[in-house]
Amino acid sequence: MAFIKLPSPKLEKNPVGHVHVSITSITVTNNVDQIMAERGFISEDDVRTSSSENVLVDTGASLLSLPTIIIEKLGLPVRGESIVNRAAGERQARIFKEAILTMSGRTSTFDCLELTDTDQPLLGVLPLERLGLQPDLQNLTLTVLPNQPGKTYLYA
Repeated sequence: MAFIKLPSPKLEKNPVGHVHVSITSITVTNNVDQIMAERGFISEDDVRTSSSENVLVDTGASLLSLPTIIIEKLGLPVRGESIVNRAAGERQARIFKEAILTMSGRTSTFDCLELTDTDQPLLGVLPLERLGLQPDLQNLTLTVLPNQPGKTYLYA
């Protein structure tokens, strides 16, 4: 099985739809490790986790995308592979599962796409939506949507 190196978009020429988030960090944890620690099979210190300060929010992307180095550090299991549309065209890429993403006080579990040519995580619209984070493209920030009685971003 061969994998093609996925090129990163050239942001300096076409920054539309991208928000650099540097004041908000993300933490990604191996969900399998977390479950094993909760059940007492491993210690909490053995749960593999990775934090990143340099995160790209891309409203044109759909998934959480992580660099190979982070995926390897976390030991995430492979879900499979898929054809993925990138700025440079369609490419075959691996999808990994069981990544817990924590950002701005919100946490959820996601599949993630492997990025083979960058050390910068990328957040697409699906993790942003699930975590209740709204990009403000004019101010290049993220807004944490409310989640309280009478005012919530979650709908059934």
